[in-house]
Amino acid sequence: MRFVGIDPATKTGFVALDIDGNVLEQVELKGKGPAVKGGISVEQLVSLENQLFGLLIPGDEIMIEQPAMGTQKGVTTGMIHGGLRTMIHRKNLGFNEINPIWTKKYVSVTGWTGEVGNKRRLKDTEKKKAVADAAKEMFGYSHKSDNVTDAYIIARSAVNLYRMREYMPLLDTQPYQIEVTEAILNKA
Repeated sequence: MRFVGIDPATKTGFVALDIDGNVLEQVELKGKGPAVKGGISVEQLVSLENQLFGLLIPGDEIMIEQPAMGTQKGVTTGMIHGGLRTMIHRKNLGFNEINPIWTKKYVSVTGWTGEVGNKRRLKDTEKKKAVADAAKEMFGYSHKSDNVTDAYIIARSAVNLYRMREYMPLLDTQPYQIEVTEAILNKA
């Protein structure tokens, strides 16, 4: 049994772990085909979907990240998220979803920096670096792609969700990790 984390985007992160959190596969997927300014071409989307389809195997426990609220490129995001979910369904597999905020919370990243009374929101690259730093510190995991790093965190949450459902000792036991896992389990 593998525990798969998917971070959908034009560059999609894919990570498969075993029940103990060991990496079995890690890759960033990118659709091949002619580029479209500000979006994704049909050829790129089909290529991306086919790559994911080829990676999935029967029995995979899949966790996929939901679209972020306020995504700037809504149509592209919708096409990618819908297409990848379709590929999972075509493989006769199910999936659970994790909110992007929960992905960050799983590694204790709030999206803010500074002291009380003097806080500011982290910008995109700062937030990605904070998540990468947290994954490195917490799990000893690093990857050159922030999409794959996110997929790793998502896969860890899939392992914890399975362990919680099966009444097994949890892999990740910080209160915020348990809170995220329970929220997914209870479909909050």
